Amino acid sequence: MAVTKRSTLIKAAGMLVGLACASFQAQASNAICYNCPPEWANWGGQLQLINKELGIRVPMDNKNSGQSLSQLVAEKNNPVADVVYYGVSFGINAADQDVVEPYKPANWDQIPEGMKDPNGNWFAIHSGTIGFFVNVDALDGADVPQSWDDLLKPEYRGMVGYLDPTSAFVGYASAVAVNQAMGGDVEDFTPAIEYFKKLQNNRPIVPRQTSYARVISGEIPILLDYDFNAYRAKYDDYSNVEFVIPQEGTIAVPYVMSKVKNSPNSTNGEKILDFVLSEKGQQVWANAYLRPVIDGVMDEEAQSKFLPDSEYQRAGSVDFAAMSANQAAFADRYLREVN
Repeated sequence: MAVTKRSTLIKAAGMLVGLACASFQAQASNAICYNCPPEWANWGGQLQLINKELGIRVPMDNKNSGQSLSQLVAEKNNPVADVVYYGVSFGINAADQDVVEPYKPANWDQIPEGMKDPNGNWFAIHSGTIGFFVNVDALDGADVPQSWDDLLKPEYRGMVGYLDPTSAFVGYASAVAVNQAMGGDVEDFTPAIEYFKKLQNNRPIVPRQTSYARVISGEIPILLDYDFNAYRAKYDDYSNVEFVIPQEGTIAVPYVMSKVKNSPNSTNGEKILDFVLSEKGQQVWANAYLRPVIDGVMDEEAQSKFLPDSEYQRAGSVDFAAMSANQAAFADRYLREVN
């Protein structure tokens, strides 16, 4: 009887060891990416390809840039994420708060200067241009707006949306875009503050999360957003939408990624960062209507889906470090004077 019990115990122990090893192996093929939502920039397709090509499973994550950075700071002593994707100003801020660590991925040398931190704390993977993502069918007969000033007109009352600029990066980028268009700069956001105060009279919709589906449904007829979301709606979801680069001008901004400091799956995180800058990874962005950061990967078919280059000449750039440095000050003014 004792021998039987001992044998049973040994078998049970062996099973536990086997389960532990299996658990470890499963964990080894996983990684966590903060702010990789399936509906944004075709992260859904990218993560599926990463699983197929690398055998690494990465769950979807619906945080926005601000929420991701806050989570990294809160978890600084016990990191959960391995990599993070966010707007460039949040990448700069994350480096300042010491929650990311240097990593120079494959094709590092092909990333243009100004689109990467010299030490590798963050680097661009693609860029987008701010403009109007318009559901034409939801305009109730109104013309498609062509300028920032148009959005202030009474016929667009209750139709204009923008993501919360104190939290979501696309919201802050929209504020920077309108500020530049109205004669301001990243040291002085008074023109943007005055614009948003005027826009309040038109009862804007201000969500905190990605609102692609709400534009498609017509709940938000006009959203300040990136070109790639509008092109996706038009060519992939066959919606009657248009993308407008406002007449007064706008900005094009990069989205960046970083390796999380002391991440639990460091090697897998590095493999993911290498992959999104590989030719296959960059083509995912191009086919999702984003401008890849690596030149020469966008074919003619992908290029044909974009507005003509002449339209994009109205899209300028900014000092991204200054944009990051002044983000908190803008958020404070917005909360005090607009919200």
